[in-house]
Amino acid sequence: MDIEVEGLRRRFGRVTALDGVDLSVPGGMFGLLGTNGAGKTTLMRVLAGVLPPTSGRVRVGGHDLTRRAGRRAVQRRLGYLPQDLGLYPDLTPAQFLDYIGLLKGLDDARARRRQIDELLTVVNLEAVAKRRMKGFSGGMRRRVGIAQALLGDPAAVIVDEPTAGLDPEERVRFRMLLAGLARDRTVLLSTHIVEDVAQTCRAIAVLTAGRVVFTGPVADLTARADGRTWELTTPGPPPPGAVVVSAVARPDGNHYRLISPVPPAGATPTRPTLEEGYVAMVRGITPVAA
Repeated sequence: MDIEVEGLRRRFGRVTALDGVDLSVPGGMFGLLGTNGAGKTTLMRVLAGVLPPTSGRVRVGGHDLTRRAGRRAVQRRLGYLPQDLGLYPDLTPAQFLDYIGLLKGLDDARARRRQIDELLTVVNLEAVAKRRMKGFSGGMRRRVGIAQALLGDPAAVIVDEPTAGLDPEERVRFRMLLAGLARDRTVLLSTHIVEDVAQTCRAIAVLTAGRVVFTGPVADLTARADGRTWELTTPGPPPPGAVVVSAVARPDGNHYRLISPVPPAGATPTRPTLEEGYVAMVRGITPVAA
């Protein structure tokens, strides 16, 4: 289920949240990176048919999202996990999914319950299917959210900041779940956590101030910091003018990973990570011409 966006604008009064977004999302796992306030959630809501575009062209699976009929058609074939999914704490996962299934038009009770049982197994919640959700951890709630997004076997799944606030073990488990889902459908992962994209996606887009400033393979974004990433161990503070990506206190001094267009005194070059490529691009750090 391909996603094609051209010249998308979305305004809220005088505020422009999306300003001429162009984006093409093929099948498989695709990452959308951006800082808080970059417009990621607004874009996800437009693609999910929750918000109509102000202007531009948006097609999901061939359906035109500038039209109400197109948005309704997409919602029947798409799974959506918003950043804040409202759960009913006094319901069990099975009861909640049964309710969502009815809202999605899954009218055959036997087939709906069979699908719910299968999805609870997929997200590893079958053992707590009859427990009320008010005692669930953040990770368990996210897994209920993924299960509701998968009801009806959607051709595409959109997830908005799915691992925010999870502990490291839950984050890894959730990333692997999403990667598995992407084998036979389109999964669009929107996040500000670079590691989630690095571990699961081959292609990526970066959104800044409502505009797409990069789209392409993950390796190409990482390469934006080639020749600009340095390691430095010093007893004092980092050199002025360099962007500090990490700092670790060690017995021999403070160990820094830095991004700078020129090598700081005493620093050695090192291979960049995706996070460093992202920082170099967003900060506009380019190498100094020889």
